[in-house]
Amino acid sequence: MDLPKTKKEFLNKYYLKNELVEMCKENDLPIIGSKENLINYICDFIENKPIIKIKNEPKKKNNGFIPSLEKRIDINYSNDEIHRTFFIKEIGKHFKYNIQFMNWMNENKGKKTYQEAIETWNKIYLDKKSGKKYKIGTQFEYNQYTRDFFENNPELSREECIKCWKYKKQQMGKHIYEKEDLKILSK
Repeated sequence: MDLPKTKKEFLNKYYLKNELVEMCKENDLPIIGSKENLINYICDFIENKPIIKIKNEPKKKNNGFIPSLEKRIDINYSNDEIHRTFFIKEIGKHFKYNIQFMNWMNENKGKKTYQEAIETWNKIYLDKKSGKKYKIGTQFEYNQYTRDFFENNPELSREECIKCWKYKKQQMGKHIYEKEDLKILSK
């Protein structure tokens, strides 16, 4: 896959993570990291800037830590099976990790207790059930597009949304929902 000639041209197109990985491989750039990291590597490469690798810290072992309600969140906390099992036991089978909760956990390692974590998860869960919308990270363009699509077109189907998204991601510029995207549905 050929790289665009300018950073602006590159940033105006939407790429899947696996496409970014391929571009990095073809240009001998680092291939590990988030989608945002890969985009930064490619932008630096296009602009002939030095490539600064993002250091991935090795995963720390659990070291036998067993979470309980009164304990503080493990300083080496990760969203692993031990924690998933704990939260399912304490919250119920409906427990799922979500971005807001994972961010809260990472910000509160060693500070808050698991009881407070459960209270926070329940608050986030109830907020979402009552319709509260949380900000979607910029790296999740598809998620933001679908939210905006259905807020503007609640009567349309998931398939119609996907068709509009596939059209939109091929276009130059921002990949945000616009009413004009619906024109692809009449073709």
